[in-house]
Amino acid sequence: MKSEPLLSVRKLSVVFETHRADKETVRAVDNVSFDLREGETLGLVGESGSGKTVTSLALMRLIPNPPGRIERGDVRFKRMNLLHLPEKDMRRIRGSEMSMIFQDPMTSLNPLLTIGRQLTEVLEVHKAPPRREIGARAVASLGDVGIPNPERIVRSYPHELSGGMRQRVMIAMALLCEPDLLFADEPTTALDVTIQAQILELMRDLQEKRGMAIVLITHDLGVVAGMADRVHVMYAGRLVETARTMPLFNTPLHPYTRGLLNSVPTLTGDHEGKLATIDGQPPDLAALPPGCAFAPRCAYVKDRCTKEDPRLVSVPGIGPRHRSACFEAESFLPGELKIT
Repeated sequence: MKSEPLLSVRKLSVVFETHRADKETVRAVDNVSFDLREGETLGLVGESGSGKTVTSLALMRLIPNPPGRIERGDVRFKRMNLLHLPEKDMRRIRGSEMSMIFQDPMTSLNPLLTIGRQLTEVLEVHKAPPRREIGARAVASLGDVGIPNPERIVRSYPHELSGGMRQRVMIAMALLCEPDLLFADEPTTALDVTIQAQILELMRDLQEKRGMAIVLITHDLGVVAGMADRVHVMYAGRLVETARTMPLFNTPLHPYTRGLLNSVPTLTGDHEGKLATIDGQPPDLAALPPGCAFAPRCAYVKDRCTKEDPRLVSVPGIGPRHRSACFEAESFLPGELKIT
């Protein structure tokens, strides 16, 4: 593995304007930092609204402005500072060197163009292969993601396809130019288990062939366990725990992570027919509580938690790669929570 990260993110913060009289902006992503190397898969997990998708959109420079803007940060991809690149250079990089599988295929495909035209446009803009090859490559890309009769589908419009078929088209489009970095935002949503396994296997194959790095955004902890090398857990726009996958699953050191893992059904029936839940609701980013943002929902809350904001730090006795933003993290050692 190379020492130089493919992607290096430092202190990324994204804010959005609001119409509230008491608060002009809300911070959707707050001081996020991480590295990603060639061939590595990083799982980004958390409830809806925790900042996962906004983080990926910011790294792709796709935050709509207004109302959003990247407040600060340093983002380097192949040593290029993406936040300082001219838009024409970002257009060249997006779709070719770095690509994204968007979460909602309903709004990501152009309803006025055929599937084939939307695929061939990607090739024409970024690869410019001989014209006789473009159509064949578009058809082949649909076959790669398990779409039956791809020769017919390339002539279809998005409204003629099911949600799962549109999702596979989006995946084909994102992988068409064999990018070095792929942001996969809920890539297997709306797909049945068989096709889900096929898509994940396709992503693994391309990763092995090209050393592609993947940022995997998902609610499915089973997918994370099978795909990710490392996991970052987000809550209220911040990273609250980071670790390699199996150490995080076996010894979660943040109450929020423990809650997410406890809510996963198990084959052994450990929950006695009732799934565990995390009390309360995700916080209003425009009115975050003082201290730890998770404190109002935390079963381990102490007086300090409601006054001081915990930093993401290494936990003594567990290793420098496992970090938690919890004052009580050491109390979870050597507790184990295993998913089967």
